Amino acid sequence: MIGYVTVGVDDIARARRFYDAFLPALNFDMTEGPEGLSYVLPVQPGQTPVLPDFYVKPTFDGQPASAGNGTMIAFDARSQKQVRTLHAAALAAGGSDEGAPGFRAAYGPHFYVGYLRDPQGNKIALFSNDPNEPGRDG
Repeated sequence: MIGYVTVGVDDIARARRFYDAFLPALNFDMTEGPEGLSYVLPVQPGQTPVLPDFYVKPTFDGQPASAGNGTMIAFDARSQKQVRTLHAAALAAGGSDEGAPGFRAAYGPHFYVGYLRDPQGNKIALFSNDPNEPGRDG
C-alpha cells in the first residue's frame, strides 16, 4: 500500500490555489505549515488512517522543483460529473489541460478520466470508474 505521495513545488501559494480547487471536494483536509501543504483524508477516533496522504512541498535540496517525466498522481472522483466539475475548477485555479474529461479507448468501458498539470507541471488525473454510470460503449 502507498503511504504518501509528495510533489515538489516552487510556489506554495499558487499550488494551494490549484489543489484547493478539487481536493476538498474529494474529502481531503488540508493543513499548511512551514514545510508545505498536507492533504489527508479525515479519520474518526479509533479508526485506521486512510492512505495515501498527499503532500505539496518545496524541494528538500533547495533546487528548483521539476515534474517527473512519466509520473502522474490519480485521484478517484465519485462520478463522471464530478470529474468534469473538478477538472474545470482546477483549470480555473491555474492548472493546464492535459486531456479533457472523457473515455479513452485504451482503458475499460467505464473508466472516465481528465488530465491536468498543476502550476509546477506535475501531472494529475481525476477519474471515475463506476460501472453504474453510462460507459463508453453506450
